[in-house]
Amino acid sequence: MEVIIQILILFIIVNTSLKLSFWKWWQTLIFAAITAIFIIWIQQYAIGQSKLQLQNYLNNKQALQDMAVLITAESAVSLAFCIATLRNMFGKKEKRWVKLLYWYPSLLLFPVLYYLLTQSIFSLPGISFSSITFMFSGAIFIVLPALAYGLKLLIPEKELRLEIYFLVSLFVAILGLLTTVDGNVTYAAAKEPLNIKAIVYSVTLFLLLFAIGYFWNKYKQTILEKYRGDKKNRIHK
Repeated sequence: MEVIIQILILFIIVNTSLKLSFWKWWQTLIFAAITAIFIIWIQQYAIGQSKLQLQNYLNNKQALQDMAVLITAESAVSLAFCIATLRNMFGKKEKRWVKLLYWYPSLLLFPVLYYLLTQSIFSLPGISFSSITFMFSGAIFIVLPALAYGLKLLIPEKELRLEIYFLVSLFVAILGLLTTVDGNVTYAAAKEPLNIKAIVYSVTLFLLLFAIGYFWNKYKQTILEKYRGDKKNRIHK
């Protein structure tokens, strides 16, 4: 269960970075500063936690159900943003409430940062709490804008980024429901040692398919532009 929750946390961070890639750089920096200040503020609560308390929370069915509601609501807002932005791209008149969706980054990121801060404190027992907090706060302030800029640089096409954001939001919603509604699964997976080779193969396959899709989309756009240019030249002749 903890591994699945960590995967969910990873996708929440990726989803937030994708949303920030639609913002301007100074807007992203402001949000990164807010998250850094939040980490410093939340330190007073994080240092009072223990591994047992967090474990009990992750095993609390009612708490997990509440978390599932928040994840579903967050995903619904993200999907609504994708649909509204797509309508705007096709020339539909943008409504006022749609602008609120644009300025909504992610509220799920804040409990994720709280969880990561507590895990950092548990993992670094020889370092003072203040040092860990300020290092983690500084890292988040740098990493969030860097991820957003990196995604924008890697995927400059806004339409493609919007499509990926839609898919990741949908995946977060499904994974959130699967991991938080009920900790008891009907068909439990067989317990076996961590298979590093299988994980490497899966990640490699994902990156390979992603690269194929990305370059095929670029190649297809080039062919379409060339076809339109040839057609326009024939018309002029």
